[in-house]
Amino acid sequence: MKSILRENGNNVGLLVERALYHSMLDNDQTSLLQILDLINTMSGIDNVSMYDSENNLVYTSINNNSTNQSNPDCIACHENFGQMFSEQQRSYRIIDRQSECIMNPEIGNIRHLMIKSPILNNPSCSTAACHAHNPNEKVLGSLLIKMPLAGLDKALQESTTEYFLFAALVTILLIVFLILFTNSQIKQPLNEIIKASEAVAHGDKDTRLQIKPNQLSDMRTVSYAFNEMLDNLQSANVELKNWSEQLEYKVRKKTEEVSQAHNELINIERIASLGKLSLSVAHEINNPLSGILVYAKLAQKQLAKPDLTPEKINSILKHLKFIESETRRCGDIVKGLLDFSRKDQEGFEARHLHEILSDTIELMLHPMKIANIHFISDLAARKDLISCSPNQIKQACMAILVNASEAVRENGEIIVRTLNPDEEHIRIEFTDNGLGIAEKDIPYIFEPFFSTKEKNNGIGLGLSIVHGIVQNHKGKIDVKSDRQIETTFGIVLPLHRE
Repeated sequence: MKSILRENGNNVGLLVERALYHSMLDNDQTSLLQILDLINTMSGIDNVSMYDSENNLVYTSINNNSTNQSNPDCIACHENFGQMFSEQQRSYRIIDRQSECIMNPEIGNIRHLMIKSPILNNPSCSTAACHAHNPNEKVLGSLLIKMPLAGLDKALQESTTEYFLFAALVTILLIVFLILFTNSQIKQPLNEIIKASEAVAHGDKDTRLQIKPNQLSDMRTVSYAFNEMLDNLQSANVELKNWSEQLEYKVRKKTEEVSQAHNELINIERIASLGKLSLSVAHEINNPLSGILVYAKLAQKQLAKPDLTPEKINSILKHLKFIESETRRCGDIVKGLLDFSRKDQEGFEARHLHEILSDTIELMLHPMKIANIHFISDLAARKDLISCSPNQIKQACMAILVNASEAVRENGEIIVRTLNPDEEHIRIEFTDNGLGIAEKDIPYIFEPFFSTKEKNNGIGLGLSIVHGIVQNHKGKIDVKSDRQIETTFGIVLPLHRE
């Protein structure tokens, strides 16, 4: 716009100079003023003013009585008027605010193009016959042409408005395009990746991302990498599953082997307990057998006599009844030993714990009597039905009672009692007044091969076997001991549920 204004101003200034050239050369003031007035009537020119070499106003086309025009005498408002334009060259200046120069302030802000064209002292002027100027003078005066820029400003404003509207429209379209492009090329693929990740997190290992031909290269690369990662995860999962199955199989086999070894240990411990009971059982069977032998001989002698009176017959019958009772007692003792030595049956069965404890107490009565131990049973639990392997429970109780009998000394006492700590469990307590267990040894007494007994008096498997049996029955075992005062082993077992 400035380039166009400069070009137009140059043309107008050149035109005015050529129009006034002959009038000024002939010093024809009348013709000069007429030409200036004629130029002033041209469209696009507000006024034309002429200044002398001292920048004093010589002529202006503005009527002095007009109040709607600016003050033509620029030096009246601008003391530096001579410095505002070039002195010897045509110069231009756009005046943005003319309110100080407007005679009527209500006109407001008006933009004008000011063109100052200097009137130079050409040789034709200094040598003319009509009037001669001093050849040393360079500038004789100047012409000041004022051109209004209202139309151009209006066009510029409209163009600017249209430009900003167009820019806004283009910006909106660009934003919409970017949103649609981002949504289709970035957001949707990312959402698909998120959905696939969530599906994988929930266990769907077969989900894969769909690769579209119009995808961005980066998103396509990410999709390929994601699918490859899922393939690797699936392969790793299958491999881990195979390893898990193999490990599970090996663990199952090892568990079976450990179970078999545990059962063998139970049998070994049972045989060891039978060995400890063998001496007392031999005495227990020897006494009734001796009585049976004596009474059998007496019956034989009485039957050998021919004269059998009713009194003798009654005596023989009493001998036979004694033989029967002693024989039954021997049978019961042997039956108890046989039951205890029998291998465990497969699976558990519902049994009353008091019956199992009664059989165990019956089996231990004579050894306790021989050892001069006061043996007391207090089976006071209201509920005693449990799901168990009877022989294992009997063996666990037997092992604890044997340890208790070996721990007591003179005036020994062993108490077996039962109680219900709650509605779902039964507790067995074995209490003795023996030597007790040192506090530092209590954490280790259930470990295999740990023993507090004297050397060559046990291998330390008894309580370890007891602990394994109790755990196998989903129970708990605990011990409390005061040295030289009292030791109590407690076993808590769950009651049987229908």
